[in-house]
Amino acid sequence: MTLHTADQARLRRKPIVPLLALAGGMLALAGCGGSSGTSSSASTPSTTPATTAQSTSTTSPAPAGALSLAANSEGQLKYETTSLSAKAGKVAIAFTNNSPLSHNVTVESSSGSVVGATPTFQGGSKALTLNLKPGTYKFYCSVPGHRQAGMEGTLVVK
Repeated sequence: MTLHTADQARLRRKPIVPLLALAGGMLALAGCGGSSGTSSSASTPSTTPATTAQSTSTTSPAPAGALSLAANSEGQLKYETTSLSAKAGKVAIAFTNNSPLSHNVTVESSSGSVVGATPTFQGGSKALTLNLKPGTYKFYCSVPGHRQAGMEGTLVVK
């Protein structure tokens, strides 16, 4: 049996289609990589013994009782809310950033000292766990220019 040139070309192309589909699937899976599951301590330049901070990456929903905070998903320099409240003690803030820009959450005491911060990131969520005394705290994005543009809010701890 003899094959014409067009038939030979068609037979050679068929194995390429599954290979392209397989390669596309592998690329999609590689792009779905999430957090490495590691955690890191946030810097706490001037904390008091009763105020400690820890920043951890999360890929699962926030624990029950955690505060939720999100960056504006349209890329505006603001959070979705500017007011949070919590009870004194362990305070967890689940921060989601679906904005096209990198952001973080930095918390400072009424004296202006930073008590904790998430890493600066784009896409996904990070959790910030703090041990806070009653008082009024500020939270803001420390990326240059973001706080000045209005990306800040108030956290009241009772």
